Amino acid sequence: IFLALLGGVANASEIERLDYEGFTVWVDCDKRGAVKFQYNAQRDTGNFKRKSSFYFDPNVSKSCQQTSTKTYKKKGQRYDRGHLVPANHLDYSKNAIKQSNYMTNILPQAANMNRGAWLLTEEITECYRDIDELLIIGGVIWGDNSGDDYFVKSHGVKTPDAFWKVIIRGTGADERAIAWIVPNSQEATRKKLDTYQVTVSEIERITGEKIPVADYVKKSKSNPWVIPKGCDKS
Repeated sequence: IFLALLGGVANASEIERLDYEGFTVWVDCDKRGAVKFQYNAQRDTGNFKRKSSFYFDPNVSKSCQQTSTKTYKKKGQRYDRGHLVPANHLDYSKNAIKQSNYMTNILPQAANMNRGAWLLTEEITECYRDIDELLIIGGVIWGDNSGDDYFVKSHGVKTPDAFWKVIIRGTGADERAIAWIVPNSQEATRKKLDTYQVTVSEIERITGEKIPVADYVKKSKSNPWVIPKGCDKS
């Protein structure tokens, strides 16, 4: 599976970096979609509400964005406008929340995955950012499965095969990281997240990215990060 996924990594020369308030997204204009995202998650001090509308980025060429902001619709298939960087981690700023709903931060995500395994990675971030400042780096594995590319006509974008994420906390001898590759599948439910955990070294091998953590952190697989009791996920 990883060899097939590796075929979807974009050439760096095709990438445009987009710096938003509180997060950064790298977009492949040829794909009209993101390949990578990064942000710092600090202690939760805000509670602005997420916008219900989705938007084009007014400062990015139309040729680098999807062609529609509407819901992904395919009879018999359930896909969400899935966030790479979630609005809830930017709830200190109305502007940052709005920018998180730019289509440059959105891709087709299987509904069960978006509301299941992927959501759990966001909840883990939400809880642990109140313990330590976190660095979150993630991205898209486009792959070569054309069987689920339902939205090329409606949105101009293919459907990624998987998404990856690394959460880093601590420094020096206290540095820790957890990493996942989550398939963009309706089977990627919340209870399966632990089965998608990988080492940071594996992320680097598959994606070609260099993750800024110590070698000893890269090579070992962390124990699952359990959500602390009483965590406020709002």
